[in-house]
Amino acid sequence: MIAWAGPDGRVLPVVTAPAPVLGAVGDEVDPTSPEVVRLAADLVATMRVSPGCVGLAAPQVGVGAQVFCVDVTGHPKASTVHGAFVLCNAKVIEASRWKAGREGCMSVPDLTGDVKRAGRVVVSAMLPGSGEPVTVTTDAFEARALQHEIDHCDGKLFLDRVAGAHAIYQRKVYL
Repeated sequence: MIAWAGPDGRVLPVVTAPAPVLGAVGDEVDPTSPEVVRLAADLVATMRVSPGCVGLAAPQVGVGAQVFCVDVTGHPKASTVHGAFVLCNAKVIEASRWKAGREGCMSVPDLTGDVKRAGRVVVSAMLPGSGEPVTVTTDAFEARALQHEIDHCDGKLFLDRVAGAHAIYQRKVYL
């Protein structure tokens, strides 16, 4: 289990495309720095107050850094669930079982798209606060969420990964 026990965070505004920070590769961080620990807490707080949000990366709150949080707990498409966690400087080191799936994003609020992603991934990263190196092995929806957030840290949106205009859709609004 990957645990997050950082300080209480602030809810930050989420930036939307075409904000330049969303298209820039984030800087690697020192996961033990107080600024990164604060950012990690702020990401979790912002994710928790955002309906339907299962992940949030630093560039989405205007910070060009390789830090993100994920929590797919309770999501109907989730099978493997590690709970809420924050990773720094994450890299996919293994990827397999590629499959297309629909994605949305708080930074692209009006659109969804079909994106081909690995259905099983192994990710290496560091934990904020301790700087402890971790390896996360996961699949299905949680694997998709990790890849989506790592893409944000690498300056990519899901729209950069769709097969073409035919795979982009207006987001449905449920009343």
